[in-house]
Amino acid sequence: MPRFPQISPKILIILIALAIILAGVGTGYLISRSTSTSVAPGVVNTAKEVGSTDTKTFRDSAQGVIEKGGINGEGTHKLIRDGGPSQTAYLVSSIVDLDQFDGKKVEVWGETIKAQKAGWLMDVGRVKLLE
Repeated sequence: MPRFPQISPKILIILIALAIILAGVGTGYLISRSTSTSVAPGVVNTAKEVGSTDTKTFRDSAQGVIEKGGINGEGTHKLIRDGGPSQTAYLVSSIVDLDQFDGKKVEVWGETIKAQKAGWLMDVGRVKLLE
């Protein structure tokens, strides 16, 4: 009867661990390739409008030009509106990437949230490009 060569337990453990890692990477790659890139239900994603269609949550709206920067740690961006600095709305959003609208005139829909320093702080749910 032929004898198989002996493999040390350390090498065997390393080979098994390597096989598991490669299987995980391969599975992750295959899943990422097969996942569709369509937009989730209740979300708008066009060239001019991005965000949620939930009008019950995001019922406040305003128009102006988005600029980067908040005030004293509140907001990541600000909406410069007609009427001077007192009309500026400070913005945050976990739904919309506000950076892509920097310097552009937009209409935003969101939910007003409590602020410590900003006169108006809004959690933006949808943005529509006006110009």
